Amino acid sequence: MASVASEHAGEEDEAAQGDPATRAAPTAGAGEPAVPAGERGATRIEDRVIAKIASQAAREALLGEPGTDAAHAAVVVRGDTARVRVGVHLGFPSDLGAQCRAVSRAVTERVGALVGLDVPEVAVEVERLHATERPNAPRGRVR
Repeated sequence: MASVASEHAGEEDEAAQGDPATRAAPTAGAGEPAVPAGERGATRIEDRVIAKIASQAAREALLGEPGTDAAHAAVVVRGDTARVRVGVHLGFPSDLGAQCRAVSRAVTERVGALVGLDVPEVAVEVERLHATERPNAPRGRVR
């Protein structure tokens, strides 16, 4: 009986070696097949996805600032560098420079962390200023 089982096992091994469909791919460890570097492909993230990441980072940087509104972004990617332009609506009076720096820093960090692109500069455009109520401002008409 043992000789019959070993004869059949030898036939299965020969069949597996000759037929490419039944031949197992070489493994690189952990059960995954080894794929040569030239055949692996690449991951491409669309510019509009990076723009959404940038606009979300800008909104989060302005969170809690009075009079701030939604931000939108446009991105152009060349190689591993992204050029980002962010348009924002801010409250006035406020420290506009500090808000723009916060937006720039947040966009640079978030795009770098999530997408792995270098963002050497973020152009922040203040498209609109909204008047905000000041707590100690006189109310009524000024003559």
